Amino acid sequence: MATNRKAARQRIHTRIRKKMSGTAERPRLAVHFSGRHVYAQVIDDDAGKTVVAVSTLQEDLAGKKAAANRESAQRVGKAIAQKLLEKKVENVVFDRGGYIFHGKVKALADAAREGGLKF
Repeated sequence: MATNRKAARQRIHTRIRKKMSGTAERPRLAVHFSGRHVYAQVIDDDAGKTVVAVSTLQEDLAGKKAAANRESAQRVGKAIAQKLLEKKVENVVFDRGGYIFHGKVKALADAAREGGLKF
């Protein structure tokens, strides 16, 4: 039994990852949130390679104040969609990382969909 939220999220993420995998045609869009930053990476699990990675650590995506909030998530979602479309990848599998599909996670997913990704 999980004693804290982080352990519970990790357990859920492990359960999700048993069933989900990214391929070259349809890589996995994985998201992660720390207290201050938003991270998204697109992974081809068959080859074991990261196709594209975007985070608020990058200067062009950093806001005025470092915070993992909805605005940051939207910026990261748009940026990841733009970079993927440049690599001619538009279909992905969304890996919410054990987080509830609400708030920041939903904002990132909606921004990526608006940017042209399909999942």
